[in-house]
Amino acid sequence: MKIKRIVGLAAVAALALAACSDTGGSGDAETTEGGTSQGIVTAWGSEPQNPLIPTNTNEVGGGKILDLIFSGLVHYEADGKAVNEVAESIETEDAQTFTITLKEGWTFSNGEPVTSSSFVDAWNYGAKLSNEQLSSYFFEPIEGFSYDVDSDLTGLKVVDDTTFTVTLTQPESDFPLRLGYSAFYPLPESAFADMDAFGESPVGNGLYKLDGEGAWEHNVQASLVPNPDYAGDRTVANGGVVVKFYETLDGAYNDLLAGQLDVLDQIPDSAFGTYESELGDRAVNQPAAVFQSFTIPQSLAHFSGEEGKLRRQAISLAINRAEVTEAIFQGTRTPASDFTSPVIDGWSDSVTGSEVLEYDPEKAKKLWAEADAIAPFSGTFTIGYNTDGGHQAWVDAVTNGLRNTLGISAEGNPFPSFKDLRTEVTARTITGAFRSGWQADYPGLYNFLGPLYGTGAGSNDGDYSSAEVDTLLAEGAAAGSIEEANAKFVKVQEVLFTDLPAIPLWYANATGGSADTVSNVTFGWNSVPLLNEVTKN
Repeated sequence: MKIKRIVGLAAVAALALAACSDTGGSGDAETTEGGTSQGIVTAWGSEPQNPLIPTNTNEVGGGKILDLIFSGLVHYEADGKAVNEVAESIETEDAQTFTITLKEGWTFSNGEPVTSSSFVDAWNYGAKLSNEQLSSYFFEPIEGFSYDVDSDLTGLKVVDDTTFTVTLTQPESDFPLRLGYSAFYPLPESAFADMDAFGESPVGNGLYKLDGEGAWEHNVQASLVPNPDYAGDRTVANGGVVVKFYETLDGAYNDLLAGQLDVLDQIPDSAFGTYESELGDRAVNQPAAVFQSFTIPQSLAHFSGEEGKLRRQAISLAINRAEVTEAIFQGTRTPASDFTSPVIDGWSDSVTGSEVLEYDPEKAKKLWAEADAIAPFSGTFTIGYNTDGGHQAWVDAVTNGLRNTLGISAEGNPFPSFKDLRTEVTARTITGAFRSGWQADYPGLYNFLGPLYGTGAGSNDGDYSSAEVDTLLAEGAAAGSIEEANAKFVKVQEVLFTDLPAIPLWYANATGGSADTVSNVTFGWNSVPLLNEVTKN
C-alpha cells in the first residue's frame, strides 16, 4: 500500500523500535567477479499489520516484504510496464476467458514446484468468504466469486501443471495488468496446512527468502537472503536485504545520514528543506503513483445525506492545499485535482466537479451554514493519523484551517503507529475521520477507484456505497479498450466529487534517498525502491 496498497490502505508509514538496531548482517561489502555485491542492504520499512499472507496484505509494510519473497505471473518494471515472469503467456480472444501458460522450472524455496494449482488454490483461498481476506475483492471479476456464501471460483480451471484458464463474469481489458499484484501470488501446498503459521514464516518463489526461523523479528526487522531457487530473469545484486522498522521517520533519516541505514523511501517533513542538499545526487524526488486524502466514514454523525454532502464540500473548500504543500512539504507534494495519480495513463486534471478542491473559504462558510440549518453541528471534528509516519504537521495545518474558516472545534487524533491506526480503521471503531490514500497496486486508473469506492470493496474503509459508481466501475472494467475504460473512470470521479467519500489532498512524490554505503538505487513507478538492484559499496 502494496499502497500498491494502503497509504492508509494502503499508507506509507513506519513502526517499531531502535533506530540503530543490529541488522544481523555485515556492514562490509564483498564483491564477486561479476560485480555483484555480497553486502547486506538495509532498507526502511514498517511492521506488517498482519501475518504475511499475500491475499491478506493490503498495506505497504507487509507488501514491501511480500514483493521481495514472491514472484507473480507478471512483474512491473521501474516505469510500470508489466512483463511476464512466471507466466509464459496470457492469451485471450474476448478479454473474458484467459489461458495462462506457466514457464517450466519454477519452484518455491522449500523445493515444491510452482504449478497451475499453486495459483488456482491460492486464488480460491483468497476469494473464499469464510477466510476473510482483505484483498478478496481482487477476485470479484472471476466467475464463482461471492460476498454471501463460501464458494470456489468456478471460473478457474486447471488444464495441466503448467496451464490454467480464468473466466470472468464479463470482459475486462486490463485484467492481465493486475496480475503482478501480491493478491495473485502463488502459494505452496504446505501453506494450507496452517495458514497463520505460514504467514509468520512464508515460503515464496521470489528473488529473496526469509533468513531462517525468527527472520521476521516483530517490531524490529525482517532479514532476507537471496533465493537460490529463483528462476526468473531479474537479478539480485547484493547479499541480502534487512528491512528495518523505525519508531519515527526522523530516526530513520538520521541513520541514513550516519550510514546506519542504506535506503529510505520516505523523508520526514523536518528534512524536506535540507535533504536534497544533504544527500546530493543520492536524493530522490520524483513523481509516483501515490494519492493522499482523509476519509470521513459514512456513519459519522452529521456526515450522511444532504447535510453530509454540504459538510464534506465545505471541509474540502476550507483546505488551502497549495499553502500546505509549499509550507510543509516544500515541493514534495502536488495539490490533488482528482482521485488518482498524474503518472497513470488516462489521468485528467479537469474532471467535472473538481473545483471543490479549490480553496474558497467564503463558499466553505456558506455551505457549512446551510448544513447547520439542517442540523446544528456539535462536538469536535478529528482526523486520525499515525505519529510514526510524518503526518502531524499537515494534520495540524488542516485542522487549524478548519477551525479558522468554519469556526468549529477540529484537531488531530494521533495513534502511535500505523498498525494501531489501521487496526481501529479495519475494526470500524475509529470515531472520526482518518488519514488515507493509495499507493497503486498496478498502473491503472481502476486501481485507485474500485478498491476504495466500490460497494463492499476491501479497502473501502469509509463504507461508501453508490449504485451509480458501481455501475460505472463495472462498465469501465468491461470496456473493450483502456481508452474506453478510462472515460468511464473519469465519470466515476464526477460522482465522487459530489459525494466526497474521501477528501483528496495531494499527490505524493517519491521522496527518499540512499547513504553513500550503496549504489545503483532506483525508485520505481510506485515509489518503492528496487532493492534487488542495490549494491553495497
